Amino acid sequence: MPTSRGMLNSEATQHKNLIPVLICLALAILTVIAFWQLKDCDFINLDDNVYVYNNVYVQSGLNANSIKQAFSFSSELVKVGHWHPLTWLSLMLDYQIFGLNPHGYHLVNLLFHVMNTLLLFLVLRRMTKSLWPSAFVAALFAIHPLHVESVAWITERKDVLSTFFWMLTMGAYSYYVESPGFRRYCFVFLFFALGLMAKPMLITLPFVLLLMDYWPLQRFQDAVKETLEIKKPADPEYKWSLIYPLLWEKVPLFVLAILSSIVTYIAAHSAGAVTSIEKFPLVVRIVNAFVSYIAYIGKMIWPNNLAVLYPHPEGWILWQVLGSALLLIAITLVVIWRAKRFPYLATGWLWYLGTLVPVIGIVQAGSQAMADRYTYIPLIGLFIMVAWGVPELLKKWNYRKEILLASSVLSILCLSIITWTQVGYWQNSITLFDHTLKITDNNWHIYKDRGNEYRRLGNYRRAMEDYNRAIEIKPNYVDAYNNRGVAYIDLGNYRQAIEDLNRAIEINPDYADAYSNRGLSYSKLGQYQFAIEDFNKLISLKPAYADAYFSRGNAYGVLGQYQLAIEDFNKVISLKPAYTMAYLNRGTAYARLGNNNLAIDDLKTAAKLGDERAKNFLISHGISW
Repeated sequence: MPTSRGMLNSEATQHKNLIPVLICLALAILTVIAFWQLKDCDFINLDDNVYVYNNVYVQSGLNANSIKQAFSFSSELVKVGHWHPLTWLSLMLDYQIFGLNPHGYHLVNLLFHVMNTLLLFLVLRRMTKSLWPSAFVAALFAIHPLHVESVAWITERKDVLSTFFWMLTMGAYSYYVESPGFRRYCFVFLFFALGLMAKPMLITLPFVLLLMDYWPLQRFQDAVKETLEIKKPADPEYKWSLIYPLLWEKVPLFVLAILSSIVTYIAAHSAGAVTSIEKFPLVVRIVNAFVSYIAYIGKMIWPNNLAVLYPHPEGWILWQVLGSALLLIAITLVVIWRAKRFPYLATGWLWYLGTLVPVIGIVQAGSQAMADRYTYIPLIGLFIMVAWGVPELLKKWNYRKEILLASSVLSILCLSIITWTQVGYWQNSITLFDHTLKITDNNWHIYKDRGNEYRRLGNYRRAMEDYNRAIEIKPNYVDAYNNRGVAYIDLGNYRQAIEDLNRAIEINPDYADAYSNRGLSYSKLGQYQFAIEDFNKLISLKPAYADAYFSRGNAYGVLGQYQLAIEDFNKVISLKPAYTMAYLNRGTAYARLGNNNLAIDDLKTAAKLGDERAKNFLISHGISW
């Protein structure tokens, strides 16, 4: 019969085991409440079109061809600037389930964010054996307003999905460290590889695992004890012998990271996403990196004026640059100086610095100076510094526990309210762009994006105003000229469209979209020879662009050059076998040449693909398909 002391110990153990479960439940509820407005949010006309609602591969759902396209290095999907097949597969699965209902995509993003939060708590607790600091880090991660962009933007599925595998990799690594072995290491390798296939920003993870070796896993300290038995600190090989085994075991991970970096650069370069040195010189990039590092810290402490895009400033104030550089250096020196006594400071600070390196702007992708989504993983390092450092700082204070509890609850409450407000700006494209333009100056990119949304909604007056404003701010903004030209096409003002498209081509002679749109304008004006010249240039720039061959084929057809038209439609069908209109128009060209059998075959194929005109024609002539 159990003793009363044994029963008390058993109850205490059960109570102790119950606390992490309750913390997980509280974290999940807190996260869902802070982000609950996502259920009513729409797609955003800023890459969501490319990733979902205008993407034919995603809208084909999960099938053999779409999976092949997702993993292919030569697929149209790579032209977004990234090779991230798992992100594509997740969006394809969403389409299979939700169709084009944006609410489902948002809730899946939120689900991943909740899982990332819980995994972060569980992994940190396992590694550090500290319950409440781990819970506080997870809570800050869950509800910090800087993370709204990663969760609320459907395009950033790659952020929440890759972080899910980041957390699994850290968990598997903790498991491996407890009893190193090949099988356990395989899980580390597998989760890391999957994470890289969701977003290549995970290339810094092997570096973070080394930081984890230092603290909280203390593998460096263990190595010191073992090494002192066979070498003295004065030996030249001493320091190297400490880190060599820990580096060696991560060689497979570093190899994966290098391969991912190469693939990412090639994909970004082929998509034109890597900004040239001429546009942003190296000195400008380095200066922006220093300022951004400090700006992110400022926004972590005081998260206001958060925007979906922060444009590069025209110039930097000298004191900002020098102050940022000196502050970064000072913090780094202090952290290194106090590393032996407070190792979590070194791990947290180097985590923050290191994980931001791929996106800090040295290799510039896009026109933004910085982005909230880039902090999704890096801020964990700063949260670690706060969660372990503040209790240490208040160690000698009276009512220390009460102060920590009150300040933690207050900070979480305030951040949750700000996050709730920030999520509200993501209701639709107009609310998001209006907010961004309100809090940023001369944001030519967002004026253009808001113009695109107004054009999509049919509000051409407001669209033109925004395109004009974008061009006023940035006179050589080629996208604004092109998009204003498209708006003129929609309005039937083809000559005005051609003027804008001429300007776009003058600014960038290799701007493929401008040739496509100008060719369409010439076609509408009946100037088919000029149109064909533009489509020829478009094809030379984008040889695998099916629409270019289709448009040129149509122009040849109008000019009565049916054989050339058929050759172009053949090319279209070879590139996109399900291109219905190509079959229909090729059938028309065959009929013009008197080849009725091939014409009927094409009409049958078009009918099978769902074209109503082809169906009606075949039915009226008593032909079954």
